[in-house]
Order: sequence, then structure tokens, then C-alpha cells
Amino acid sequence: MKKIKVTLVKSPIDRPERQKLTVKALGLNKTNSSTEVNATPQVLGMIRKVSHLLKVEDVK
Repeated sequence: MKKIKVTLVKSPIDRPERQKLTVKALGLNKTNSSTEVNATPQVLGMIRKVSHLLKVEDVK
């Protein structure tokens, strides 16, 4: 399965609760924290919902 690296570049403070929970579900806690996740349709949907807070890169 394809892996992608997700980095939180903006704070979820002052965002709707649903977006905060989505960021937490992706495994991101603090600004500039990163995690590698499998690119499943569910995860890609989560990333799309909070894409304005994230930086996404392919892992090779």
C-alpha cells in the first residue's frame, strides 16, 4: 500500500471541533509534527477535509 507523510503546518486552534478531531485521528498533535499513514480512501478523505492545515508528501 502507498504511504504518505502528513505534516501539521497550521494550528487547529479556533477551528471547528470536527476538524480538531480529524487532525488528532491522523496522529498529529503539535504544529510541525509528522506521521506516515497508508493512503486508503478513508485517510485521503480525512486529509481532504483538513488540507488547509496540512502539508502532504509521498514517501519513497
